[in-house]
Amino acid sequence: MRDSRVRVVVLCPHFAPDTAPTGTVMTRIVDELVSLGVRVDVVTALPWYRRHAIEAGWGGRWVRREATTWGSITRVHPFPGTDKRNLLRRALGFVGYSALAGLQGLRCGGWFRRVDAVIAMSPPLTLGITGRVVAWSRRSALIFNIQDVFPDAAVETGAITNSRIIAVARWLERVSYRLADAVTVLSEDLAVNVRAKMPASSADRVHVISNFVDTEVIRPGDRRTPYRTELGLGDGPVVLYGGNVGFSQSLDLVVAAAEALPDVEFLINGDGAARSTLEERSGHLPNLHFAGYIEAHRLSELLATGDIHVVPLKAGLGAVSVPSKTYSIMAAGRPVVASIDPDTAVPRMLAESGGGISVPPDDPDEFIAALRTLLDDPERAARLGAGGRSWVVDNASPAAVGSAYRALISMLAGRSAPS
Repeated sequence: MRDSRVRVVVLCPHFAPDTAPTGTVMTRIVDELVSLGVRVDVVTALPWYRRHAIEAGWGGRWVRREATTWGSITRVHPFPGTDKRNLLRRALGFVGYSALAGLQGLRCGGWFRRVDAVIAMSPPLTLGITGRVVAWSRRSALIFNIQDVFPDAAVETGAITNSRIIAVARWLERVSYRLADAVTVLSEDLAVNVRAKMPASSADRVHVISNFVDTEVIRPGDRRTPYRTELGLGDGPVVLYGGNVGFSQSLDLVVAAAEALPDVEFLINGDGAARSTLEERSGHLPNLHFAGYIEAHRLSELLATGDIHVVPLKAGLGAVSVPSKTYSIMAAGRPVVASIDPDTAVPRMLAESGGGISVPPDDPDEFIAALRTLLDDPERAARLGAGGRSWVVDNASPAAVGSAYRALISMLAGRSAPS
């Protein structure tokens, strides 16, 4: 009997059990699509995010396939480099991964079998062209999911300065957008950015579908966590940054705040290209602690450990990136201090929810003043945390996001969407 279910192929760089934030997002989107009766075949990388190397137990083969009750998962070698700052090596790794993922995208669920849509995630941008090839071969529409606008973020931070590399990246970006039948972005800011790089006749291909958080899994918790004890943070207030320690984040602000507030413990929890430099610069600060990525099942514990969470993003990046960690912090009932371009997605979300305080980017005085305000008024901090929690419960559910993707797939495939 012919399988009449909607069928989708997903190409993404990370997927459970990998711990990358984009992997968490796509894993839950897949879960929601499956709950709506969609068959999904995922092509992703072998887990590698935490240490920028393939996790123990996953090596030995370039391709691993797994059948599931709802479709399949194919994991391929991500070709990670040992030096995160070597952009050429990373670019070659992305090309190699995208090519291998594309080959598996042609075969998952049956060689060249027709599907209703291919969903490809960026970064890396190279998956845009890979997705188009797979979509053509499988006679389907391509949905290009943009988590961060690249190369804008890398150019703004100075991570890419070579004019030829920038030109190639911008060309690849434009081509990827134009090859897609639909481009999904996380905010209106990103939509304006992407539409400006597409022909006017294609502007209606850009759709805003925000990220989300599972408020059943992430809940407010007791601040006296086992993790706090493990790190020796004591019982006093903890200001926490959790996530990628890269060049897009203004983590110099955290160093400045730790210097200005010696009675407060600060924790930078994560890894990335900028971590070693930050640790060297802040070695004289006994109240600034560093720790690597925590296991995924302990995320709620990590979020509960911080009394105040910070989301610092360098100037110019607020319109090209929406840090998904903000949703998780709010779900955990903790107040946010965001140092991000005004009138972009995160400041608007905090203003609407009352979940935190926004200050201009790269301004240590304003950043420290906002932290002092909440540290001196724990009752206000608690009210902000509760407001953020209430807002994400009402506005950022996984079910709503899954339904939005299901409706988009149905529209592109000419099918009727479920009610």
